[in-house]
Amino acid sequence: MCHTRDPSRSAPAAGRPPVPAAPRNVVFPPPFPDPAEPRPGLQYRVRVPLPVFSSRARLLRAAVACTVLLALAGYLAAQLVTGGVGPPRCLVRANGTDLLLSPEQTVNAATIEAVAASRGLPERAVTIALATALQESGLRTIRHGDRDSQGLFQQRPSQGWGSVRQVRDPVYAAGKFYDDLVRVPGYSRLPLTVAAQRVQRSGFPQAYAKHETEAVLLTGALTGRSPAAVSCPGPPDDGRAGDPARVRAALKREFGSEAEPRPAPAGHGGGEQAGSSSAVLVPAPRGTARRGAGQRGWQIAHWAVAHSDELRIERVSYRGREWNARNSAAGWRPAKGISEAEVRIVTTR
Repeated sequence: MCHTRDPSRSAPAAGRPPVPAAPRNVVFPPPFPDPAEPRPGLQYRVRVPLPVFSSRARLLRAAVACTVLLALAGYLAAQLVTGGVGPPRCLVRANGTDLLLSPEQTVNAATIEAVAASRGLPERAVTIALATALQESGLRTIRHGDRDSQGLFQQRPSQGWGSVRQVRDPVYAAGKFYDDLVRVPGYSRLPLTVAAQRVQRSGFPQAYAKHETEAVLLTGALTGRSPAAVSCPGPPDDGRAGDPARVRAALKREFGSEAEPRPAPAGHGGGEQAGSSSAVLVPAPRGTARRGAGQRGWQIAHWAVAHSDELRIERVSYRGREWNARNSAAGWRPAKGISEAEVRIVTTR
């Protein structure tokens, strides 16, 4: 029998082992895995440069910090506007503008205005004095300052303004300021910074100008030109009684002959406080060419509300409106049986 030799099968070379033939029906895996085909047991690791993670972390921290700061700013703003849980605030509202002050600032502002009223000074004098005190002390009776400066206007005892005790007294300090102001020729027509500087001789005379807007608003309210414009939290509800005699003495000291307070007779005035021996009545003259109707009464009423914490005043009423310390957030509310001829001030009992 004759065999035909397959040419594809060559004889192995001398000294080489034969190459085994590839088995049939064997499928070899592709050089790259198919992404659509699951391959159990295989793990793929992707290397990401470290700066990518660090930059993302910085951005995340910055975003969180900005969020926290914005939330804190919003909270503080809300507390300032609404009163929140912070210190009590007085609200002065005039000409559609609101101004928040502490009770101490409001008391001092009312005293500055009252001293001007006792001397018959114009509103411009009050505005100049208030702007000056806002700049010098923030309307606070401070016990320190540049060198020996003291009090509302930072007056220096060594420069002849008075003793330390005197310049710390708001009534005295305001009076000394007005003494010098009225000596300035044409002060009411001068720019506020010029008039204030002529009295104070400050190293920063232009600083007074930034307080002129607030001073004008306060002047309009405290002089009574803006009615029902001042509201304060009032005295704490601690059971301590007020003293009507102390209220009358404070009115006479600050307003002088401009105020004629007297005790209220039993049963006078009607309303809830009828018959109260804790009431003080202050006549409110009719309007004049210089003052509008009711302006003098609102001047006294606002002074009383401003001093409500210090003098333990519970209720003030005038021209059909009433302020009540128990509901001070409501401001001046309409009330019946309220006289237009006098301001009624009631202390705590």
